[in-house]
Amino acid sequence: MPAAPIRARSNSLPLMPFSTSDGVTLWTTTTGTASSLPPVVVVHGGPGLWDDYAVLAEMLDDLTVVHRFDQRGCGRSGPSELQSVRRTAQDIDELREYWGHERIVVLGHSFGATLALAYASWYADRAAGLVYVGGVGIGEWHPPTLAEEARRRTPAQRDRLVELEENPRRTAAEETEFRVLAWFTDHADRAMAMTWARESAAVDLPINFAANRALTTEVNAWPDDFVAGLATGIRAPVTFVHGAGDPRPVSTVRELATHLPRQTFHLVPDAGHSPWREQPELFREVLREAVQGC
Repeated sequence: MPAAPIRARSNSLPLMPFSTSDGVTLWTTTTGTASSLPPVVVVHGGPGLWDDYAVLAEMLDDLTVVHRFDQRGCGRSGPSELQSVRRTAQDIDELREYWGHERIVVLGHSFGATLALAYASWYADRAAGLVYVGGVGIGEWHPPTLAEEARRRTPAQRDRLVELEENPRRTAAEETEFRVLAWFTDHADRAMAMTWARESAAVDLPINFAANRALTTEVNAWPDDFVAGLATGIRAPVTFVHGAGDPRPVSTVRELATHLPRQTFHLVPDAGHSPWREQPELFREVLREAVQGC
């Protein structure tokens, strides 16, 4: 579907809906006002999901322009059989040029943190800063993550999740149930975990499972020295933000941070994979400090 109208360049002419150089239409939205600070581009997670980060834009859009978009083949953007980190990083740079910015801050969450890291390395002269939220870092993060997720589910929830995963023809209600059981373990607050998962699961957009498989397979195949090389190629300041209650271990993210000379690390207490939900004021302070530091 066509991109939403965005703020015009200085010539005040309206911008047309955006299509990538290979013809994929990307959904975008923009808030905020141009200032002396660099603009921010929010990179959503998944892979295969969609942008659901209006709350992050609201934390920043009194400081600068904030752009959000759905990655190719995902959410409200047009279909694409081509799914690779390199191509999606190119999409970000084409969006940067389309929006008329020389340099941008990339703010990535979860898989988006990995994608933003790659962009900030491959397009180092275009990255004014990187904010890496809830990423997985370097090293063996899968086993401890899976173990912690399993600990947070009851045996009945684990069995039901497997049953739903193996059902290729889930009803709408079953799809929502699947998402809730898959996502509620991300939250540290056990009393609110189900409520927040239901809010995320209720979004009426399909998960692109083909994109999820392709991009997950690609990133999982990256050796640690490749990821370290990405990190060392970044010239912009990097801010790491990780919830202390995220099932993804903080140790592997700290390992990634050792490869970056210009970095700050924030471990958010009593917060999970989406720390703005559980510690909104602290997260807002850290996020604004990161952008102002660029």
